[in-house]
Amino acid sequence: METIQVVLGAPLLRAADRAARRLEINRSALVRAALEQHLKRLDLLEREARDRDGYRRRPDGRDDVAPWEGVAAWPEE
Repeated sequence: METIQVVLGAPLLRAADRAARRLEINRSALVRAALEQHLKRLDLLEREARDRDGYRRRPDGRDDVAPWEGVAAWPEE
């Protein structure tokens, strides 16, 4: 692992220390976990934006779903 320096305001540092104590982890572990979660969320948002853009450029049409209608239909009893 690499060591970095991060500057935090006093209120954020106190909140981070309280959270780390509650979770029974050290400050570094808290920051790593928070950063990992944030990066995953950014990746998800980016993928969702690409999907929205793709659907905007080429919206679903009736012909796109017609082949699947028989598969998705409930069987006759």
